[in-house]
Amino acid sequence: MIYVVEDDKSIRELVAYAMDSAGFETVCCNSAAEFFSRLDPSKAQLAILDIMLPGENGLEILSHLRSRAETAQIPVMIMSALGEEMDKVRGLDLGADDYIAKPFGIMEFLARVRALLRRGEQRGELSVAGVKLCPSSRRVEAGGESVPLTAKEFDLLEYLMRRAGAVVRREELLGAVWGYSGGEETRTVDVHIRALRLKLGEAGKLIKTVRGVGYMAEK
Repeated sequence: MIYVVEDDKSIRELVAYAMDSAGFETVCCNSAAEFFSRLDPSKAQLAILDIMLPGENGLEILSHLRSRAETAQIPVMIMSALGEEMDKVRGLDLGADDYIAKPFGIMEFLARVRALLRRGEQRGELSVAGVKLCPSSRRVEAGGESVPLTAKEFDLLEYLMRRAGAVVRREELLGAVWGYSGGEETRTVDVHIRALRLKLGEAGKLIKTVRGVGYMAEK
């Protein structure tokens, strides 16, 4: 189930039509209140949030999703007509998985949706320095305890663990995990690394900083 929160009726209907035509099951909402009243975390595959909304805005919705264990791992795409760099950075720092500026092409929009959904495909379980990661269930364990991560934190940890022992540049992480290439703001990588280390507790030591370059998951 894909949830779309957009208060502009014409855009909401256009997105709904495109999603339905592409074979996606979609629930469209015009406000945060309607979204949370209709949200079923067990079925949610993706949430697409406009920033400018009546009442709670899209970034506030995102913050609420990431703060709750049952919704923390739902992938989120932010869309906004503002086109402000700071809106994109704020969204990514809060845990958004992707950002698209309006107006956008429907083909690009659908491609981004498919890319986010593909990240849930099954892959083999990883184990590095006492941290276990299961891509199929998107579960992480450290010291035998389950660690709740946001969708972006999970993708970042998985990327580092799959390259354990190798130094990964910030720019590479930004491109691989967030889909942005050179020249983009890399501070969001550092923000997510700090959050990962905190959530992993003692096991967070597996993520090493390589000063001036990037990060490495130590074997």
